[in-house]
Amino acid sequence: MRAARAADFFDAARWAGLAWDVWLGRWSDPKRIEARAQQRLRNLIAHARRACPLYRDLYAPLARRAAAALTDLPVVTKQLVMSNFDAAVADPQITRAGLERFCARTDRLGEPYLGRYAVWTSSGTSGESGWFVHDGDALAVYEALEMFRFRGLRTPADFAARLAAGERYALVAATGGHFAGVATVEHLRRSYPWLAPSVQSFSLLQPLSTLVEQLNAYRPALLATYPTAAEVLADEAEAGRLRVDLREIWTGGECLHAPVRERLQRVFGCRVRNGYGASEFLSIAWECGHGALHVNADWVLLEPVDAQHRPVPPGVASASVLLTNLANRALPLIRYDLGDSITVHAEPCACGSPFPAIAVEGRHDDVLRFAGARGAPPVKVLPLVITTVLEEVAGVHDFQLVQTGPRTLRLLLGRGEQPHAAQAKAALAAYLMANGGARATIEVADAPPIRSSTSGKLRRVVRLRWSADC
Repeated sequence: MRAARAADFFDAARWAGLAWDVWLGRWSDPKRIEARAQQRLRNLIAHARRACPLYRDLYAPLARRAAAALTDLPVVTKQLVMSNFDAAVADPQITRAGLERFCARTDRLGEPYLGRYAVWTSSGTSGESGWFVHDGDALAVYEALEMFRFRGLRTPADFAARLAAGERYALVAATGGHFAGVATVEHLRRSYPWLAPSVQSFSLLQPLSTLVEQLNAYRPALLATYPTAAEVLADEAEAGRLRVDLREIWTGGECLHAPVRERLQRVFGCRVRNGYGASEFLSIAWECGHGALHVNADWVLLEPVDAQHRPVPPGVASASVLLTNLANRALPLIRYDLGDSITVHAEPCACGSPFPAIAVEGRHDDVLRFAGARGAPPVKVLPLVITTVLEEVAGVHDFQLVQTGPRTLRLLLGRGEQPHAAQAKAALAAYLMANGGARATIEVADAPPIRSSTSGKLRRVVRLRWSADC
């Protein structure tokens, strides 16, 4: 296999061609969308067989067949791909050891690995850490999908016009690692310096008062964040501390419940839009005006399955979903067990889109609440923030954190994580004290995390209800 050239990552002509393909997709019909996806699938399978030892071995029983149906292929998991990482990638210059060294340096956030690949890290609710490498073509597809489908821009000129008018975009997220959201923002800022004043990320790991001051000074028109973070920012807006005039709020990474959406629209007086993506494929689906998520089915295939990886029909919630990324050849993901529960709509969406509509059961982690120091207001700790602290500071990935009382936490660690227990307790205590002065007694339980009996996933941050809620 030809190693990707450094120029591939920034190839403007390739970007334009792929963006044109995405733009034209809005006028496709379901049959044309499926035909394009199947052609891309055949090419991807042939590439994976040829370039990746892992897939060559997995597909050996099918070697005599000129082509294989997707459902004939074996399912792959994060554990399988990560434990055989050097055999799963198509470029032998990409190695897990090299990625670990690269990702250990946060000053390289958004910088292309080996000059030609984007790298995003993830652990998620499976408890298995992961490194996902994307080539330049994949990035071009993701950016075009975000621009023309999620954001609804008609042409790139619309985007430029909004920036020229002074419109600013703010991503409010957990930082400290090569996570997809912040890494994408930093990639844009590095690649297009003229964008830097209008595109910026803000850390949820800092004290809330500092974040609010930064947002007030920046004055974004577009705000992207998690639903739980948006709720906390709504509290600040209602209290008169956060003063921003937003045109839209974009949410992702967690479930967006209808009452939360309605509250955000009321408090901020703007439209709230939801999206579905992952480190494995950045832009899986976008939300239409009727509230349905539409899958970018010309570039990503989703197979809703039960606990035994058997297909489930439309209208039935799946135990998991198998993802096939048709855009990325650096690390092929074919029938990859993503772990999310989705439901495919049985009827076409009223918006008329030719792309299939789904509902997604995402993360349901809780916001933790602690009494503040010396009569200060209660301290709210976002679930994706506390998981980042445990992962990036303490090096713990398989865990469940349960708040059992106003000042008590119970930490359940997976097998092999116990040696990090003291470090995890120290990291939690230090974060709580640095962000509001909350104090908590932290108990490390002699029990593993409690996982779903179907998907194997878990709620990583749980707040139990008690009578004297703070």
